[in-house]
Amino acid sequence: MDVEKIRENARKHIQEGAVTEGYKADRETVLKLLNDALATEIVCTLRYKRHFFMAKGINSEGVAAEFAEHATQEQQHADMLAERIVQLGGEPDFAPDSLASRSHSQYAEGQSLTEMIRENLIAERIAIDSYKAIVTYLGDNDITTRRMFEEILAVEEEHADDMADLLEGRE
Repeated sequence: MDVEKIRENARKHIQEGAVTEGYKADRETVLKLLNDALATEIVCTLRYKRHFFMAKGINSEGVAAEFAEHATQEQQHADMLAERIVQLGGEPDFAPDSLASRSHSQYAEGQSLTEMIRENLIAERIAIDSYKAIVTYLGDNDITTRRMFEEILAVEEEHADDMADLLEGRE
């Protein structure tokens, strides 16, 4: 390790912020992946919030509480993604008119409590597969973003497990 070279590069490329010479990923591709994931998390937040308010029936209280908790966690994921986008020199895309088209998951309302749970499980499964593919793509080229996606992925897997349990009546 050439510490003098590292110091020189840090001073020379100070305008690059957190992105150093060692960053190996295609930044534009990573920013697109991050913005698409941001849209996914926002759509998931909105769907869970709707389901929280629309949950009705004998078992709705516990299910609604689960929806509310998941909505909060999805919003936290969106915030993490937006922060990383800025760290990489990009701009988070919160444009409402393109959220649905950029999101990996869909905004499905569902009429009954069971339909809402099912739609959330489907969305979580989509996020899981999408984020696994992103983790694989990033590999060692952007370790920080990969780790963030791994952290989000773990929570999405918990959400899917929660929804599967609710579908089977194991609240």
